[in-house]
Amino acid sequence: MLSIPVKEGDNIERALKRFKKKFDRTKRMRELRARREFVKPSVVNREQRKKARYKNGLNIKND
Repeated sequence: MLSIPVKEGDNIERALKRFKKKFDRTKRMRELRARREFVKPSVVNREQRKKARYKNGLNIKND
């Protein structure tokens, strides 16, 4: 469970922004979205390889 300490006189919008940032770092929403439907392991592996090839291509061009 996430907890954000809010001090006396602290702005609620700032506390909410800190909460959202902390929540994004947990990657919980990505996990929930991924669980909406079943994706075969072969498809997951294919997507990972495709992403790795793309990133590798970016690194080669930057060098």
